[in-house]
Parts: sequence; structure tokens; C-alpha cells
Amino acid sequence: MNKTYVDLGLPSGTLWATCNVGANSPEEYGDYFAWGEIHPKNVYDWSTYKYCNGGGDKLTKYCDDSEFGNNGFTDNLTTLLPSDDAATANWGSDWCMPSDDQWEELLENTTNVWTTQNGVNGRLFTGNNGNSLFLPAAGHRWDGGLYSVGSSGLYWSSSLLTGRPGGAWRFYFSSDCYYMDYLRSNGLSVRAVRSARQN
Repeated sequence: MNKTYVDLGLPSGTLWATCNVGANSPEEYGDYFAWGEIHPKNVYDWSTYKYCNGGGDKLTKYCDDSEFGNNGFTDNLTTLLPSDDAATANWGSDWCMPSDDQWEELLENTTNVWTTQNGVNGRLFTGNNGNSLFLPAAGHRWDGGLYSVGSSGLYWSSSLLTGRPGGAWRFYFSSDCYYMDYLRSNGLSVRAVRSARQN
């Protein structure tokens, strides 16, 4: 696995991996993960999701609202633990999934354009220092299918959607828009980050 990173000159000093978890180059899609799971699988839905009892309103971990918890369960965990973070579990303790704040920082402190890099559609983010980061439009997994490849990218954050814990924050983009949104049991891409002090 390619574990190199790019410094985009972000205020926090956050360094972004140059490729997705499970990929060996910036253009490869890599693996897909349900939120809080650390291994890819064949079917992505609530029936196969690790931290629920069959549905998004029967959560067994990462739940801050008893209406969504299995038999009223809550644990008030709102950020993935390292053992449930696909970046940390697969790449080691220097790496983690970005928080929603880190995604926002990326958006606010870079310019980005829809482009094609080595034949692969995606978005290219360029920092004020001139360095760039490419995110391929890898689509997403739901049930047993793979959808929207080449037309959209969906990337997890490590942050629960508080108050609506059946979801977690993700970053979504297509050719004409990008925004923060949420899901949880779908299979999405993971792009890892690390802090500057680990450089």
C-alpha cells in the first residue's frame, strides 16, 4: 500500500495521504468500508452492518440518542475509536480517517476542480503552496452493487452525525458540486490523514 502523503499548507498542518486505503496510486479506487468497519465485504446494508441489530434505529455502538439505540442503547461515542478506524487499523497508528472539521479545512483552504487524471475522473485539490491532492470518483457500495463509479466520490469522516446517529459525516462530490453529507451502512472510500508532528 502506498502510504505517502502531501502537505497542502493547511492551517492545522494536517497531511493527507496521496491515495485511498486499499489503493497503490492516487487514481486507484481502493477498498470500500462501512462506517466503523475495518474490512471490505461483499454486501453493504443494515443486515450486515457490524454495529446494529438489523437496522439504523437499533445501533449497538456509536449512539448518542436512545431512539436510535438497540433497546434504548447509548454510549455517546461520537468519533471512531482507533480500533474501528479503517485508516488506523489498516495503515497503523500514524494514520486516521479525517474528521468532518478536517474535510471542511481542506475545502476552505484549497481550490478544487473536477478533472481527469491518468484516465480517471475525480477532484483535484490544490493548496496555497502549490501542492495538489487527487480524489478519484470511486462511487460507493450498497447491497452487493457498486454505483456511480466515475461520476461521484464518497469519502468517510471519523465523525458521527450527532443527534442522528444512524448516519455519519461523509464528503461527497460530483462533476458539478461537493458537500458534506451522511450515511453509515454504505461502503465508501477512505482517505487517511496524519498530523504534521508525525512527519
